[in-house]
Amino acid sequence: MSNKKIIPIGPYHPLQEEPELFKLYCEGEIVKDIKWETGYNHRGIEKLSEQKTFDQVFFLVERICGICSTSHPFAFANAMEEIADIEVPDRAKYIRTIIGELERLHSHLLWVGLAGHFLGYNTVFMWAWKYREPVLDLFEMITGNRNSYAMFKIGGVRRDITDPQIREIKKVMQVVKRKTDLLTGAVMDDPVIHARTKGVGILTKKDIADYAAVGPTARASGVDIDIRRDDPYAAYGLVDWKVITAEAGDVFAKAEVRLLEMYESIKIIEQCLNKMKREKEGDTEIQVREIPEGIGTGRAEAPRGEVFHFVVTDGSNSPVRHKIRAPSYVNIATFKKSCVGQTIADATISLAAVDPCYCCTERMAVAYDFASKERLYSGYELLDISRRKTEKIKTQKSQ
Repeated sequence: MSNKKIIPIGPYHPLQEEPELFKLYCEGEIVKDIKWETGYNHRGIEKLSEQKTFDQVFFLVERICGICSTSHPFAFANAMEEIADIEVPDRAKYIRTIIGELERLHSHLLWVGLAGHFLGYNTVFMWAWKYREPVLDLFEMITGNRNSYAMFKIGGVRRDITDPQIREIKKVMQVVKRKTDLLTGAVMDDPVIHARTKGVGILTKKDIADYAAVGPTARASGVDIDIRRDDPYAAYGLVDWKVITAEAGDVFAKAEVRLLEMYESIKIIEQCLNKMKREKEGDTEIQVREIPEGIGTGRAEAPRGEVFHFVVTDGSNSPVRHKIRAPSYVNIATFKKSCVGQTIADATISLAAVDPCYCCTERMAVAYDFASKERLYSGYELLDISRRKTEKIKTQKSQ
């Protein structure tokens, strides 16, 4: 690579909302290789979880990602309810699903706006973010917060959605649907957007399989996967909707999938609201006194793709082990395929096309003693320690 020029993107760059370093190895304007350096924002979420009660963990994992802050409580609740063998009341399932789909709407609108901004199409940016505001207002009405909603708990939800709120949500959904029509028309019919995104940053089905990519990144390449359908949870098995896919695998296809998914989110929300309205009564939670010893896995379809939580309990009120994998952890690695061979200008939008969240991906690379600055463990040594601890827990469980 000595004869190639290095173009750094990051660790602090206007394209990125969080610190991360991408080194583009270029010959002229063409990207020949790319290297990714992480570790700028490690927060130790998994270790902190072991020091919290199960109820406190919900507030902790909400802060893994600010944009899709309810996807991690969703997956954690699914894992804990598997351990405790709990069936959540239907009304709680509907409320959980409404929150999850409102979040998908605001996340996809945020992404479409940023994509327009990165392309220099600031009209799309301003439209998308303007239409996102009523969705955030709904969150504030239902939960008191525009982000980090604090709605989930083991066995259900912390707040009900009242009849007046149901009417307001339905009204806003009609507005969002009309604005989505306008926004989708602008994106799907604009020749400039087509020229800048079609044939750019292509990922094939084989690339998706090789990198285990998930969410809209995979569905835009014709891979028909979605945890909401493939492993139903909450109310997703109780309402009618479809998984959106595209075939091209380029940046345009990723935009197309997200825009069309918004219509499905609105459809899901409206069905949940109608079912709640008809049933009128219903519990929003069941009382959980204790969590037994066990192992649970929780999956949820975040706006970016599958979130996975693995939890081990020992009968106490805190996790013994809590392993988290966010969709960006696998999706970001696809840059190696989508960016190589592109021009520098196209590489940046290809980087943004998977909607990366860098905080979600953070893993510790090296452990140092804070006082002496002595290096204690390398990343590989930490990985080995983690694996040995997992094996030890499994052995104890089997005895």
